[in-house]
Amino acid sequence: MDRKDYQIVRALMRDGRLTNQDLAARVNLSPSPCLRRLRLLEERGVITGYAAVVDQKSMGYPITVFVGIRLSRHDRETVERFERSIDEIDEILDCFLMTGAIDYQLRVVAPDLDGYERFVRDRLHAIDGIASIDTSLAFGIVKQSRILPMPG
Repeated sequence: MDRKDYQIVRALMRDGRLTNQDLAARVNLSPSPCLRRLRLLEERGVITGYAAVVDQKSMGYPITVFVGIRLSRHDRETVERFERSIDEIDEILDCFLMTGAIDYQLRVVAPDLDGYERFVRDRLHAIDGIASIDTSLAFGIVKQSRILPMPG
């Protein structure tokens, strides 16, 4: 990737609805070369998709919870079962494989504290192989960004 590719990616991270004309103007290219570069970035997997950024409170999920999971066993079957199960639960927005005291860090949304309790009891406890669940509630958001820094 060269500097122009990074400019294209950054412009789209800021506004994924840019037309090719607007994108080309923003990165100082003519439309045809801009579109060619964009298609190559998509083909190479640099740009993996486009999505609307939605306010979670407006959708009825004002509560954000960070959940640390430690598995009871680390054999292939337990790990694969856990990861398949997590992938099927819509309230889990992110799942990171971790180093240290916990095995996974989840970012979960809930409508309220009772809803989070139901989520733990009905969804997480149903997954075999979980040894512990550690919950931290987010009081608010100081910074939330999907815009990656430019290299260099």
